[in-house]
Formats: sequence, C-alpha cells, structure tokens
Amino acid sequence: MSTAYEFPEAYSQSPSIYAYSDVNYPGRLKIGYTTRDVKVRVAEQYPQIPQDAPKPYHIELIESAVREDGSTFDDHAVHRYLKAHGVKSNKEWFNCTLDQAVAAIVAVRSRWSNEEGRTQDFKMRPEQSAAIEKTVHYFDEMTREGRTPRFLWNAKMRFGKTFTTYQLAKRLGYKRVLILTFKPAVRSAWKEDLETHVDFEGWQFIASPAKGDYYLIDSIDVQYQAADKSRPIVCFGSFQDFLGLQKDGSIKAKNEWVHTTNWDLVVFDEYHFGAWRDNAKKLFDDVDEEKQAKGEDTIYEEESKLIKEAATTGYAPNDETWLPITARAYLYLSGTPFRALNSGEFIEEQIYNWTYTDEQRAKEEWGDKPGNPYAALPKLTLVTYQLPDQIRKIAEEGEFNEFNLNVFFEAEGKENDAKFKHEDEVQKWLDLMRGALLEEETNNLKLGRNKAPMPFSDVRLLHLCPHTLWFLPNVAACYAMRNLLRKKQNVFYQDYKINVCAGAKAGVGAAALEPVERSMGNPLKSKSITLSCGKLTTGVTVKPWTGVLMLRNLSSPETYFQTAFRVQSPWTVPNESGGQDIVKQECFVFDFALNRALKEVADYSCRLSVDGQSPERKVEEIIGFLPVLAYDGAAMRRISASEILDIAMSGASGTMLARRWESALLVNVDNGTLQRLLDSEEALAALEKIEAFRGLNQDIEMIINKTDAVKKAKKDGKDKTGKEKKELDEEEKDIKNKRKKIQEKLIKLATRIPIFMYLTDAREECLKAVIETVEPKLFEKVTGLVVNDFQLLCGLDVFNAELMNDAVYKFKRYEDASLTYAGIDAHHNDARVGGFDQTITREEYNARYKAPREANRRS
Repeated sequence: MSTAYEFPEAYSQSPSIYAYSDVNYPGRLKIGYTTRDVKVRVAEQYPQIPQDAPKPYHIELIESAVREDGSTFDDHAVHRYLKAHGVKSNKEWFNCTLDQAVAAIVAVRSRWSNEEGRTQDFKMRPEQSAAIEKTVHYFDEMTREGRTPRFLWNAKMRFGKTFTTYQLAKRLGYKRVLILTFKPAVRSAWKEDLETHVDFEGWQFIASPAKGDYYLIDSIDVQYQAADKSRPIVCFGSFQDFLGLQKDGSIKAKNEWVHTTNWDLVVFDEYHFGAWRDNAKKLFDDVDEEKQAKGEDTIYEEESKLIKEAATTGYAPNDETWLPITARAYLYLSGTPFRALNSGEFIEEQIYNWTYTDEQRAKEEWGDKPGNPYAALPKLTLVTYQLPDQIRKIAEEGEFNEFNLNVFFEAEGKENDAKFKHEDEVQKWLDLMRGALLEEETNNLKLGRNKAPMPFSDVRLLHLCPHTLWFLPNVAACYAMRNLLRKKQNVFYQDYKINVCAGAKAGVGAAALEPVERSMGNPLKSKSITLSCGKLTTGVTVKPWTGVLMLRNLSSPETYFQTAFRVQSPWTVPNESGGQDIVKQECFVFDFALNRALKEVADYSCRLSVDGQSPERKVEEIIGFLPVLAYDGAAMRRISASEILDIAMSGASGTMLARRWESALLVNVDNGTLQRLLDSEEALAALEKIEAFRGLNQDIEMIINKTDAVKKAKKDGKDKTGKEKKELDEEEKDIKNKRKKIQEKLIKLATRIPIFMYLTDAREECLKAVIETVEPKLFEKVTGLVVNDFQLLCGLDVFNAELMNDAVYKFKRYEDASLTYAGIDAHHNDARVGGFDQTITREEYNARYKAPREANRRS
C-alpha cells in the first residue's frame, strides 16, 4: 500500500474586469476581462508598439470580477448592464465615463440589478436526464393505476437537484410546484436556478421576503394571489410554517391558500432525517430542550420554535392523512436518505440513486475528452489524525479509549465571556495545527520523522484551504474558539477573518449565509475561518470553503456527510478563451477522532449503497474516490477497506495495531538513553552478542561526542563562514543517520516481542513475565538476548514501556473483539489483564480498552 499522497496545485489567478482609454478613441473606454496580469493582457492588444515606445493607452481601472459568494462574472455581463442603461458602444468600446463603468461593475458584482437577464444555458448531465426518465416512467405508471406517485432521488450534494426538479416539472407540463423543506437556507439555490436559466423563462418564484430581495416586499400569500396564473409558479416554504397549526388545531389563516391549492408537484427537499410520513411525530418530539438550553445547534435549531409549536398542538400525522396538501405527485430529495432507504419506505422502482462514487467514477471515465461535465466537481479527501498524548489524554474515555471531541472542546459562558474548560490543551491543539507545538516538534526531530500535514502548517494545505469551516459542539464552544483565536499568542490565525455562525445573533436560514460571504470579500485573495455548530451545514453552497474541521462528536452519518460535502461545491472562473478554469480541484475533511471518522466512512458506504455487494467491496469502492489518510502518531498513510471495517467492528485495525510495533516511538534513542547504554558495559556486551549490533559502542560514542561538539561550535561561533557552516551541517547529518540506524535496529528487536503474546493463555500475566518465566529459551532464540540482558535493557529505558503497554492492551482488545464476534469470551472472569511490564484490573481494562459486545454483534 502506498504511503505517499500527492496534493494538487492551488489555483493562483484572480479574475479582473479592466477598462482602458486610448488617445485615438477620445471619450470611450474599452472594458475587458482577464485572469492574468492586466498590464500584460492590455499590452498584448498593441503588439505592434515597441516595449520602450510611448503607449497610446492608459489603464483607467482594475476591479475584481469575483463576488463575495465565490461566483464570478465576465465583461459581457458589464456590457449588458451598460447597454441596458442606454450607453452606446462599438464592440467593446463604450461611450461612457469612468464613473459609469465603475457603477456597472459594482451593480453586476453586487447583483443589485436584474439587468443581466437569463444568462445560464447549461444542459443536463447524463445522470440528471436518467433521473427524469425513471421518474417520468414511474409517475406515468402510477397515474394509470389511479395512484398518487411518490419518488425518491437519492442524489448526493452537487447533483443539481433544483435544476433537475425544474426540468422534471417542465417535462411533465406542471405549472404549480410547491417546495417544502426543513432548512429554509436552501431557498437561494431554488431561486437562482429558476431566475437565471433560459429554460425557465416566464416561470415565477415566490417565497417569504428575505434579506437581499429588492423586489419581493409582499408576504408570500399576497405574492401568490398577485401571480400570473397562466404561467408556471414555484412556491418555496418551510415544512414547519406551511404545515404548522394554531393552538386550536386549525390551519393558520395566512396559509389557507397552500392547503386549498391543487398542486401539480410537491417536493420534499433535504429529506435526510427519516420518512416524514411515518416518523413526522418523532421529528417533532426530537426537539431537545436540554440541548437548546445549553446552546447546542440541533439539526433543526433554526426551526425548533415552529416544530415545538406544531408538537404542542397535538398535530400527530398518521400513515395516510398526515399531509393536508393535495398534489398529483410527490418528489423526495436527499443526499443521505439512510432511514428512508433502510425502513423500506421506498422500493427499488421508486428510487433513483446517484452517489459520490457514481459521480467520481463518471468524472474518471470521461477522461481527457473535451466537455467533461464532471470536471469541476472536486475530489474529497478525508485526513484523520491521532493527536499526541499530551493533548488527547484529558479527553479520552469510553470503551475505545477514544478522544472525545465534545469533552475536549467543552466551553462555558456566553459570547465575549465564553471560555474552554481545557483552554491550555485547546491552545496546544491550535499550536499543533500551525506546526508550532514545541513538544511535538522536539519528538519529530529526536525520532527523525516527518511532520504530519496539518491544515495550517503544511505549505500545500495552506494554499489549498484558505477558507475553512470548523464544526464545533455548541454555541459556547464557537465563541470560546473565537475568543481564544483573538489572543496575542494566536497572531497567526488573526490573518484570517473569523466568523461566528452560531446562536441567535448569526441569523436564521439564508440570513446566516450573507455575513459569511461578505466577510470573504474577494475570496481568491482573502482567508477566513467560519465557526459553526449547525448553521450552514446542510443545503447551502459556500464555494470558497475547501476544508472542514470536524471538532465535535457526531453519531449519525447523515449529519457527518451533509457537513463534509459542504466543501465539495464546484468553483470555477471563466477564462479568456470562453471556457472555465477550475479553482477547486480537491477538498478536505480534517478529523481528529480517528476511529470515529473511519466508522463514519464504513457506515456511509454500507448504508447508502443498496446493490447487495459485500461490505468490504462497498467500502473499497468509495475510498477509491474518497481517499482516507490516517496519521497514527508516527506516519501518514492511506487506509484500506479491510482496515476501515476492522475499526468499525472493534475500534482498531489489525494492520494499524501491527504497525504500532514498527513505530519509532517504542524505542528511545535520545542522548540520555544512549549515554546510559554507553556507561553500562553489561548492556553493550549484551548487544554485541547480536550480529546487527556489532560495533554499536563506537557509534554511540561518536553520536554523543559529535552532538556535544556541534552544539558547542554553533554556540561559540554564530558567524561561521560558508565552508564552516557546510561542515557543521554535514556533521549533523552524519549524527542523524547514525542515530536512525541505531533506532531501526532497536525497532527490529522490538517487533519480535509481540510473538510472546500468543505463547500463553494466562492473560493476567504481563508480556515481560511471559518472556522471563514461561519462554526464556525461545526468547533468546528469537531475539539473540538472554533474559538477564533483556531485563538490563528495560532497566535502562531503551524500550518505551508506556507505549508498549498501550500496544499490548490494544492488541488484546482487538483479539477480544474477534473472539466475542465468534461467540467466545474465554477471559471475562480474569481479575487482571497483562500488558508489557504491568498488569491492570479487568475493570480498568474494560473501561479503557475493551470494545462492547453489543457493538461487535451489530457489526
């Protein structure tokens, strides 16, 4: 398995609108667009003028062609605006003032005017056409049988559900479409597709007025009454509002028109969390007042008041009459409809599937042929980390001894007074993210290993992820993180615009999106961090987000992947040849609870695919397109499907556990340990008996002496000549290489020790005791060491006993899980469990390591 992973290059160009004048065209401006240096681009339009000759032109302005939401526009949009306002032109030369040109650019960039008209004319992708064909066929079949059709699109985020839904309605001749959602923040996507695409000319969109609507001022019922009934109407509203009842159980007066209208199509958007028909009462009951009191954003945090209102009226939907809105057909949309799929609410004929794997496979199969419709859909990579013990120890708990993110980021207080309970450890985590955690750096240097690619220290990730979403446990944690980032020691993060998108102050629905986009300005030139505990994690598009940091525990794969796929929004800019340049080719999920992350991948793979493949094949298929990189404290590498399933079953992978015995952390080769070895004639004599260690004492002596000499030379002569510096560098390199060789030899010795775990059934004995009393002769044969020599090395701390104990216990935990899965539990009555050189009580072992039997049986 390859351990290397290549990151793509970051997009570095920034689209601009420019205007220049020419002495030969007085009173006119030429307005153009480029993604390159404007001076170079304009000069190219005067190729006959020598470089050092006077120029007849003068560049009057350069303005960004990037909006706050990451979308772009070109010079044609500005040209259309000017012409619509009566400015005459000859091709790209306009009879306008500089002020008029600036006003046009600002209007187009800010979308203050609808003068651009319908500029989108893209066609459906093959899978969108396929979804419509299957849906139309099923609708026709059910209608002939006199039944009302219900159909599910199991379509991942970025499928283009809004555009495809409108194409379905157009294909069927539907003129009354009702969009219902639990997440009003998706409103902008439904509105934009309808109002900008040429295929929907004449269609009308109505919704409750929101910030940014410059022409929607009437309430939604007034808009509907005033709408032209001869033209198609799309009405957008929240499930809670339109279906909520008054305290006496009657329909809200303002919504009577919704219930009396005979709709052609009712669309249930963001249908993630269950079968609304069968489980709607459960959804109402899921409003967790305790979580709300703590300030946690639940998945319905923005609508909790409306849900609670509906629940207290006694409105309890039943199987047949729960939806008091009539329609010719119903369409359900979701990227993670796990409960609907598993409950059998929809049969195979009622489902169209389009998953992340389908999308990335289609992208790959298209290859280099022109016009690849999937080219702009970025590849997602999951990067997981097992954090250093000094950080994670304060938040380890449970059967898997897992790092509990909610405990680690626990906070109290409100807004400016909010503070983390474990602020010192969270500060160390922030230091680690930017490669400045001193203890970790010292370990890396001492052990001669490379640093893990952290989001804010790896130079490649820094360029690829200028805008990130941090998903925290609750509102208090979001404000605590903002307050900590503002402190003097975190000046690095103060180059980023910090957005707190949590709690009532952040706004509801789409209102929470606008401040985040505004803060980015030109997102190709800015950097931002958005702190959220629920807002903007479903149904919205923030193009500049390229990475999401998962900093909270999540039990449902729905929420996990709805959040993860927020960063997979395509981001392109027009180029001068009429095509599109891709800004975002790859995006990232950074997770700091390694076991949890891999379980989520396994759950997502196995529950979303309904084609009957084996679990390993399902996981293998998805990680072929969603690479999973894991940093286990020693190295970063890709994880295989079998390892992911191992972890999903028992909290660990056999391969990963085996690799722990190859870790440089298990042996100590610092100068202190080497000096103790050098001072012990018995220890050196013991190692000399092993062929691989012959001449070790000379190497150790050289390392210690040279290290001291190099340190003294550097201290005494800071202004060394180039030759002297080079000699010192060579000395340091030689020391490092010899230290690494000793380390590798000791690791090879350590890897032979686990054999002795399987030579006794007395699990209460520690491994050292087994070696010393049960199989001393075999130990000598396997390692070349007699027991007395082994004891001597242990006494000199050559082996890291703490980590070796941990490795032994985790192996035994893994073995327990396998035995329990097979119905065997031979050691559950043992009072103690042995590690490497210690034993612990059964209760302590169960609390810290043992996987629960129930979880294994479910797996």
